[in-house]
Amino acid sequence: MAINLNMKNLPLYAKVIISLLPSVILSAAVIILFIMPKQKEIKALDAKIDTQNNEIATSQAKVAKLEILKQENTRLINRINELKEQLPEEKEISSLLKQVSDLGIAAGLSIKSWKPGAKTTHPSGIVYEIPVSVDVEGTYHNLGYFLSSLTRLNRIVNISNMKLGSPKLVKSENQLSASFKASTFSAIPEGEEVKADDKAGKKK
Repeated sequence: MAINLNMKNLPLYAKVIISLLPSVILSAAVIILFIMPKQKEIKALDAKIDTQNNEIATSQAKVAKLEILKQENTRLINRINELKEQLPEEKEISSLLKQVSDLGIAAGLSIKSWKPGAKTTHPSGIVYEIPVSVDVEGTYHNLGYFLSSLTRLNRIVNISNMKLGSPKLVKSENQLSASFKASTFSAIPEGEEVKADDKAGKKK
């Protein structure tokens, strides 16, 4: 049965609704088919942008830290080079130890015993330690002057294991005996560093 719709007989609001209905349907179709998918895509892109911004911020922080680490590394290398300059070559050890002995004599100490020991690899693995066991006699002033003289050397000499005997009055002066270990260091040649590492590995 055919329905004859006479627009002239419809009320005004119905005419308005019917006239706007195609536009509403078209707008709804555009929103559902185009706008809503684009909004999801935009949200996904926004999430990616946030992730990339976080990665950029993290990378910038790492770059800033890297510069600080580079500066610290340069400072440490310079310090190591300064310390290496204070390390005598192995061929210089004998003359250095003689210099230490001469300083003791110049300070007024009597050298009773001077026993060089075998060189050993320092725990750092980058230097050899060359020790000398020393027994001396003299006054507190002589000993203090000797130790002070060592600090003015341009090479590293460590004094350890010092033991002082009881002072004795000799010619109106208190004389005392002292024993200690004087150690100097020399850099391990590059060809021998691996051997030092191998020894440390075997100990483990």
